[in-house]
Amino acid sequence: MTVTTTDASSGTATRRSRPVKAVPRLRSARRRPAAGRPRRSVLLTVLTSLVLLYSLVPLLWLVISATKTQEGLSRSSGLWFDGDFALWGNITETFTYHDGVFTRWLLNTVLYVVVGAGGATFLAVLGGYALAKFAFPGRRAVFAVVIGAVAVPGTALAVPTFLMFSNLGLTNTPWAVIIPSLISPFGLYLMWVFAGEAVPAELLEAARMDGASEIRVFFQVALPLLAPGIVTVSLFTMVATWNNYFLPLIMIKDPDWYPLTLGLNSWNAQAATAGGQPVFNLVITGSVITIVPLIAAFLLLQKYWQSGLAAGSVKE
Repeated sequence: MTVTTTDASSGTATRRSRPVKAVPRLRSARRRPAAGRPRRSVLLTVLTSLVLLYSLVPLLWLVISATKTQEGLSRSSGLWFDGDFALWGNITETFTYHDGVFTRWLLNTVLYVVVGAGGATFLAVLGGYALAKFAFPGRRAVFAVVIGAVAVPGTALAVPTFLMFSNLGLTNTPWAVIIPSLISPFGLYLMWVFAGEAVPAELLEAARMDGASEIRVFFQVALPLLAPGIVTVSLFTMVATWNNYFLPLIMIKDPDWYPLTLGLNSWNAQAATAGGQPVFNLVITGSVITIVPLIAAFLLLQKYWQSGLAAGSVKE
């Protein structure tokens, strides 16, 4: 840097050079993740991808196999299509095979789900609301019984249930499947927790002060607030009843009252009988048809289902 100075006595100007200090460069700040954005984890991504493959590969195999004929299942790869695309023919044959018995099994399953799972949801809503909003003697004992019932697997109760229904003369009837399906300890516990968080006690007291009866308070005040929990419980009970296999297996011997699970298993087993015709293509196609209503229910009710599961997770 050059600086010009003037001598006062002589009036001459002189120039002097002064070294200029270099301005230090600012070190570039390290990039930090934005607030609220989770850091990426390679291990978590790999594990999630493996779980995704584990879940989707069987479904992919099922859908691809449903497009093949009985002969095409043996001459082609399991995860690739055969030259003969027979999906629509398989669907038609599934509904017409054995005089259309698949339709009867489908209607039986719908009956068990509507009456059994629907009744289980309604009873769980009533019981959960009562346990959450009313204080009565023995409440803790009821809580212990409910938790114990959740911990007991259904297969452990299958034999006692069969003996009880056999003494009542209800085996080999739809009631042998519907009545046990009405009890859902997990649904009761879920509605108990949800009702305690979703229904304010002040709102119920205000409705009672306005002269509303307990029935009106429940149906007009509490029930709309319990809608996400009701959808969640109904989904769980519907899936459990739709996929129920062991209970109908020990209760029902008449093929006319088979649900889809038992019916498809009977088709699958007839290949091992003497002179039986293998119809594995129909079993696979029927399995695809069976899961379509469950997927549709989850997609249509996904918003309510997710909000029901997240209820009570955040404290205000």
